[in-house]
Amino acid sequence: MELFSDLLLGLQTSLQPINIFYCFIGALLGTFIGVLPGIGPSATIAMLLPITFSLSPDSALIMLAGIYYGAQYGGSTTAILINLPGESAAAVTAIDGYQMARQGRGGPALAIAALGSFFAGTVATFVIALFAPPLTEMALKFGPAEYFSLIVLGLISSVALAHGSILKALAMVGVGLLLGSIGTDIYTGSMRFTLGLPELADGVNFVSIAVGVFGVSEILRNLEDERTREMVIQKITSLMPSRQDIRDSVGPVLRGTAVGSFLGILPGGGATLSSFASYTIERKISKTPHKFGKGAIQGVAGPEAANNAGAQTSFIPMLSLGIPSNAVMALMVGAMILQGIVPGPNVATQRPELFWGLITSMWVGNLMLVLLNLPLVGLWVRLLRIPYYMLFPAIITFSAIGIYSVNSNALDLYSISIFGILGYLLIKLGCEPAPLLLGFILGPMFEEQLRRAMILSHGDPSVFVTRPISGVLLLLAVVVLGLIVMPAIKKKREEVFVEDE
Repeated sequence: MELFSDLLLGLQTSLQPINIFYCFIGALLGTFIGVLPGIGPSATIAMLLPITFSLSPDSALIMLAGIYYGAQYGGSTTAILINLPGESAAAVTAIDGYQMARQGRGGPALAIAALGSFFAGTVATFVIALFAPPLTEMALKFGPAEYFSLIVLGLISSVALAHGSILKALAMVGVGLLLGSIGTDIYTGSMRFTLGLPELADGVNFVSIAVGVFGVSEILRNLEDERTREMVIQKITSLMPSRQDIRDSVGPVLRGTAVGSFLGILPGGGATLSSFASYTIERKISKTPHKFGKGAIQGVAGPEAANNAGAQTSFIPMLSLGIPSNAVMALMVGAMILQGIVPGPNVATQRPELFWGLITSMWVGNLMLVLLNLPLVGLWVRLLRIPYYMLFPAIITFSAIGIYSVNSNALDLYSISIFGILGYLLIKLGCEPAPLLLGFILGPMFEEQLRRAMILSHGDPSVFVTRPISGVLLLLAVVVLGLIVMPAIKKKREEVFVEDE
């Protein structure tokens, strides 16, 4: 009964006209950046963070969430029509979706992708409503030792699900932790690693790092290698799937929703991993596996449901524990901090209207996405003809204006340039920037909980293994690290990410 009253409170928040408006803006922007290859949700959310300062916390987080799950919808459009996934999670959809488009069945592929995504998103929202509150109650019993161990597990898991070399991913986490230590020591008040610059007393600007590493570096990479967008289909004649298409899609959508709802909770690339897992399952259990890769509707329905369910359930660790499960959730945590909200289990008790409003807004957003995606397919197709060299100057200009307007600090603009070049170099060296951002966000929490636990235990490090929950979390971290270096697991992991690329 309490769950229904909480959901009613959330609906009262999410159905306010101003929040419906920002949910619509988020869903529309998410679809837009999902359609345009080369601009992901991480870069977009990073660039829009300055705009959220003028919004209420409810509206800001609802809009940013809409951008994230909207991008999962939009990414399938280009994957199906021109074999160019707008989002990494849509890479699997392109395998069969593009073949369906070449056979003149692009409309049904888009319709099944949208409807499967809507169903999965709706179910995933119920999963969040059911599982986030119990996790929150459990988290309220956590002490410093438990939080430290949970953060260690989160960082190790993000390494396991990062692209490329495990060693490079660990190094990126280390760099993020070091960047997070710049500023004023929380216990002694002394300045650390500020190079004598008073502007760095509060640490490196989170928005500058996010925009530089995700936004500017991605623009530089796309300018270096802009792929030709050859249109296979100019006009969608019919969006209506046949009865056989619907029958063939029901099972994959249900299985994809289940897979995505589970894997989305894991730290790392939940949505991407979910879509690959769903495609693998469907191909293995299919009676006609030879049809996969040649236009099988199951290869569209399952992965699309999985990546949307995975995108939404990745909110669970962020909402209940204050621990981001991927780079986008790290940006959401950053947005909460910038709004003066301390992420973690106390949000549900201190700001229930924000907590439940964000959850229920996902239902509103998913309905908007279905209404947006199907009628506007023609518009998205025309958008793909805009040359990238015309888009990037506007993106850079608005980002710079937004960053400077926050603190009127020129150092933030220099920071964007520095971290943009750094992010580009990291990409060229095969290092993924996402673990760096997670390390930067979790670094101050990591240090604070470590030092607090050591103070309370009078310097006894055994507190981390003698407390049951802390010990179990550290054991899980060791198991995850052990698994990813095992030859069989390592080989499978590399195969998944090679397919992704």
